[in-house]
Amino acid sequence: QAPLVQSGGGLVQVGGSLRLSCVASGGAVNSFFTAWFRQAPGLEREIVAGISKSGGTTFYGDHVKGRFTASRDKANNTVYRQMDNLKPEDTADYYCATSNTLGASYSQASHYDYWGQGTQVTVAS
Repeated sequence: QAPLVQSGGGLVQVGGSLRLSCVASGGAVNSFFTAWFRQAPGLEREIVAGISKSGGTTFYGDHVKGRFTASRDKANNTVYRQMDNLKPEDTADYYCATSNTLGASYSQASHYDYWGQGTQVTVAS
């Protein structure tokens, strides 16, 4: 099984909600930090949210603060991202990623060891 398996996503209307899931297995289970990135066509991959293994540390990009919420189900090695009040500019492929550290480079894709397969989110206006 792949270290990170994503589910959720799809097509939603402006103002709607979606929840993405990311289930860890193998070497990804004990990762210290799980982040969510997104990549829109023609743009670089950017971090949108993150949560530590304990759930005590979270991060949200300015463009999603107040709309996206990261949470963790420790018993099932699953990280969720609830996305509310979705906007057309949220349309992108979303990826979860894990790292064993939380350093200064946490916002960089190269910081992460494991990646999910990606899931598409389309917000229709």
